[in-house]
Amino acid sequence: MSDVVLDLGLHDKQGEALMSKATEILYGGAAGGGKSHLMRVAAILWAIMIPGLQIYLFRRTYPDLEKNHMTGITSLPNMLAPYLMCRLVRFNAQKGQFKFWNGSVIHLCHCQYESDLVNYQGAEIHVLLIDEITHWTKEMYQYLRGRVRAVGLKIPPAWADVFPRILLSGNPGGIGHEWVKLDFVDKGQPLQIQRMAKTDGGMLRQYIPALITDNPDLLDNDPGYIDRLHGLGTPEMVRAWLHGDWNIVAGGMFTDVLDVNIHFIEPFAIPPSWRIERSFDWGKSKPFSVGWWAVADGTTCIFGDGRRRTFPPKTLFRIAEWYGWNGKPNQGSQLSDSEIALGIIRRQKELGIHMRCRPGPADASIFDETNADSPAKIQERNGVRWIPADKRPGSRVRTVQLIRNRLKASRNQDREEPGIYFFNTCLQTKRLIGSAPRDPKKPDDIDTDWEDHIVDDIRYECAHVGVGQAMTINAGFATNG
Repeated sequence: MSDVVLDLGLHDKQGEALMSKATEILYGGAAGGGKSHLMRVAAILWAIMIPGLQIYLFRRTYPDLEKNHMTGITSLPNMLAPYLMCRLVRFNAQKGQFKFWNGSVIHLCHCQYESDLVNYQGAEIHVLLIDEITHWTKEMYQYLRGRVRAVGLKIPPAWADVFPRILLSGNPGGIGHEWVKLDFVDKGQPLQIQRMAKTDGGMLRQYIPALITDNPDLLDNDPGYIDRLHGLGTPEMVRAWLHGDWNIVAGGMFTDVLDVNIHFIEPFAIPPSWRIERSFDWGKSKPFSVGWWAVADGTTCIFGDGRRRTFPPKTLFRIAEWYGWNGKPNQGSQLSDSEIALGIIRRQKELGIHMRCRPGPADASIFDETNADSPAKIQERNGVRWIPADKRPGSRVRTVQLIRNRLKASRNQDREEPGIYFFNTCLQTKRLIGSAPRDPKKPDDIDTDWEDHIVDDIRYECAHVGVGQAMTINAGFATNG
């Protein structure tokens, strides 16, 4: 074994993370900081130095796990090739395990869905490695952290105070941006080690920022990478991924154009001539979202305190909403389509808008038929009709941009005021829209793993009004739902 040499070189910032006395570490910030390589080196070194160590290396999905850690010249198979050839390490492809001669094991893991967490319910994790933690919800992370323990493991004195331990990596953005920023980046000064309260895991936590300049190998091998980061499309994404600025993304898609003090307003009586309609994003195991909208026609409105205000024609107002969830993030209420339709009618009557409310855009998937029936047909039989939303190729990016354009106030040359407002009674919209993350692979789109249902019904409506819907002036029309 003494004749077998592994090439496990690290740069200075990666070495700081490897040798840190913290037991719960976030390493990252900018793209290209050598996060994944650090994970592999740490896993191998610790497996060799501590017999019997059980190391769990996670990515959110299996394709990302395989692409990042099992292919390429710095992959685990290549780094461990001398040990694999000498059978000091054996790879079990079926179980996704690298088994070391001393009893240590590197387990390759993924957890695409929250329900997959039960696969690790009985695991005893000595080292938890999660690559790209901002792709995870806080609840998923807390569950896995609860499996980190070391019962009966003989830890060498030099490592006694730092195992069991957790090493995370991540860039700004993604569905976990807000909680990772709050719990790690904003918790203290960079490199500062702090003991967390028992209610927060009780570990020694540290944030180690990493920049692309901390990974000179990448700059030497691909000097054009920085230029490509400059071409991400928005100044916010450039600062986030090039400079590791967590404050720029701050949740992502709308934070540079959304101001809750401007866009969320007190409810007012809708003038009789304004158009009222609704939008709908369908869901069952995931939440559904219904939005009710008033479309301004230039008629002056009167607020409760007597103030009068006139808005430009086609300004959108989200006057009410119904979010179909069970109170847990991104979990649906499991209501049937008939129950949804009856619930919509009941709410419209309670709002006093039932006879005025017109059918609006809905997720086009509700029109897909099975056995000559569809969610749209079921709802129509119960008194609620819909119009198919635009879901042509490229429509997501285009309609997300429509929301951004409407949110812009004085920065928009076409209007001096925003083109969209939300009644401050729309609490779910307020909860979610400000934290909508960009897709890490398509920065102009929202990450679809995030709770994007309200944003979807908003963008359907923006596209529906934005393509030139007739501003019919009719103070008291009836509809068929």
